[in-house]
Amino acid sequence: MLQLILGGARSGKSRLAEKLAADSALRVVYIATSQPLDGEMNQRVASHRARRPEHWGLVEEPIELARVLRENAAPDCCLLVDCLTLWLTNLLMLDNPERLLQERESLLDSLAGLPGEIIFVSNETGLGVVPLGELTRRYVDEAGLLHQALAERCQRVVLTVAGLPLTLKGTAL
Repeated sequence: MLQLILGGARSGKSRLAEKLAADSALRVVYIATSQPLDGEMNQRVASHRARRPEHWGLVEEPIELARVLRENAAPDCCLLVDCLTLWLTNLLMLDNPERLLQERESLLDSLAGLPGEIIFVSNETGLGVVPLGELTRRYVDEAGLLHQALAERCQRVVLTVAGLPLTLKGTAL
């Protein structure tokens, strides 16, 4: 089963995804896409690590998400990817539009054949004002396009607001 958990900053999306992974009764592998490049990001990563059970596997991959999914997906495994918008940011910062397109298409193409359960976490950025600056507008546009493409492929899509899940597609939580 493919699930997409969307929400704004501090909406509870990661906690919900972690609960779904824990409740799956499958072996869990957490796939972290962040690159903690400053003190604030280091604190966020430490907070996420402290919440996760020690027996969960961990793969840190900022760019080649499709490859990591193919290497780790298994019928007895739940992969939790946190988060897609950080992954997208990493690709945008490469300043190589072709690499972004390649990695996104590789991700979308790989999903249909992957065994087990996969939970994607991502920031919903399209609900606010149009951001200033070309890079931030491109980020919002690319995130929206990625979310639409993933939502088509996922069996469940959930929007998390104030810690409350609102099921947009699939069986309610």
